[in-house]
Amino acid sequence: MTTPDMSQQADEPADLWLTPTELASWMSVVRLITRLPWAIDAQLQRDAELSMVEYMTLAVLAEAPERTLRMSALAEHTSSSLSRLSHLVKRLEIRGYVRREPDPDDGRFTHAVLLPDGMRKLESAAPGHVAHIRHLVVGNLSGERLRRLGQDAERILQRIDSPAR
Repeated sequence: MTTPDMSQQADEPADLWLTPTELASWMSVVRLITRLPWAIDAQLQRDAELSMVEYMTLAVLAEAPERTLRMSALAEHTSSSLSRLSHLVKRLEIRGYVRREPDPDDGRFTHAVLLPDGMRKLESAAPGHVAHIRHLVVGNLSGERLRRLGQDAERILQRIDSPAR
């Protein structure tokens, strides 16, 4: 990934390789995007017996009007495929946290509905989760740096979601 010995690779464009500074920054980002979800998931599993994506699913439903959302929209909000989300929601249904029901306006679609037990589970998991997020991320950055991190993350997400060059 770093710039190769130019005598070996003289015909390759310079922008094919990361500079040492770019590589160091990139490797920090890679470690962050692999280790942060693991750390969050481990805390939620230990303290609430929920995975991070289960928690996110409950949280998204809690914020939705009438605590109800089309499965396709829920999949988008949780960055899950519809197939993966369907399996996850089935597990949450078995635990009594959500139910699925046909969309009353268009029976081709299915809604996920947060049930009272699911809301209670989310409310009981939230304090420990928020404390952990504050410890790992929010409390580690000034308000301005956190704002900029959020903006930078959104800029990268827009690039990911936009059509290829």
